[in-house]
Amino acid sequence: MIYLDNAATTKPCKACVEAMTEALTSQWGNPSAQYHFGVEAARLLRKCRTDVAQALGAETDRVFFTAGGTEADNWAISAAAERLGKRGRHIVTTAIEHSAVGKPMHKLEEQGFEVTYLQPDAQGRITVEALQQALRKDTILVSIMMVNNESGAVMPIERMAKLTHRLCPHALFHTDAVQGFFKVPFRAATLGADMISVSGHKIHGPKGVGALYLRPGLKLPPMILGGGQEGGLRSGTEGVPQIVGFAAACAENLPHRMEHIAHQNRLKTMLQEGLRQIEGVHLIGAQEAPHIVNMAVPGLRSQGLLNKLQDHGICVSAGSACSKGHRSHVLEAMGVDPELIDGSIRISMCHTTTQEEIHTLINLLPSVIRELR
Repeated sequence: MIYLDNAATTKPCKACVEAMTEALTSQWGNPSAQYHFGVEAARLLRKCRTDVAQALGAETDRVFFTAGGTEADNWAISAAAERLGKRGRHIVTTAIEHSAVGKPMHKLEEQGFEVTYLQPDAQGRITVEALQQALRKDTILVSIMMVNNESGAVMPIERMAKLTHRLCPHALFHTDAVQGFFKVPFRAATLGADMISVSGHKIHGPKGVGALYLRPGLKLPPMILGGGQEGGLRSGTEGVPQIVGFAAACAENLPHRMEHIAHQNRLKTMLQEGLRQIEGVHLIGAQEAPHIVNMAVPGLRSQGLLNKLQDHGICVSAGSACSKGHRSHVLEAMGVDPELIDGSIRISMCHTTTQEEIHTLINLLPSVIRELR
């Protein structure tokens, strides 16, 4: 199998699997327990929080574990609205957010909030100027993703956060960094965002775990009420095995982050150049992130391309894995021709993807296209 759908999920790395196995077999104590076995689990949890915080460039006590990026996004948005709803009812986001942001925004609209959806340009980019025009005195929250999961566009989050705080001092700035974590270098301590969402399974960790970074001094209403875990903000016994795997993936990859980004950029360039040589192939979006390439062939459907490639052992995605069965709202917002939208596939790489795998895809595509036509 040639796996080229890493924007959907990644293979857990060896360090992750080994750490989780150890946690499940010999470190399975409850971190809240007061006896030695529980205290050891609490120490392990503290180390994991430190490892993830170091990868984020954050203070250890500002990282709060969640069940994934979706929960982190939902928490950031709903908690910000609850905390600041008396100061204003206006929120700014984009028309190209993941549904983990988009759907909570729709729910807030039903509750009487006014949400401005910034529109992307033809490449999927959101500009600082567009954000500036949308900000108002009653704006309480801005939520803009760091990297779009379909176009590969990278947003200028640091500039956007600074602008938001200058023009709307009471507003909070949130970024969904699920596709940016370990793909776009940043440090939470200097990025300027008040809240940052990340996910474990996008960086060769396990599914079912993520984290929300909260800047120092920021207090949000709890996500889940109960026994007071995660500083009282997300109650429930921590999923230590998943957290351990997440932290192990962070620690394993952090020293090699820039090397991995450079490798993926080389593969992306190779893939783009190869696709441009194939008659009928259109490249879609900015494709600025190192791991995402979106393409389409007019007249062909995404599912047909996906199925034929799968027959040859190649896994790609028909758009976002989280928008199954629906036309891409991201590509629609970008104004992409509907024929291209219906035929788009996303190819996404990771640091273990090889040149040989990219060459295999490039060499196979012309025959696949001819057969489908």
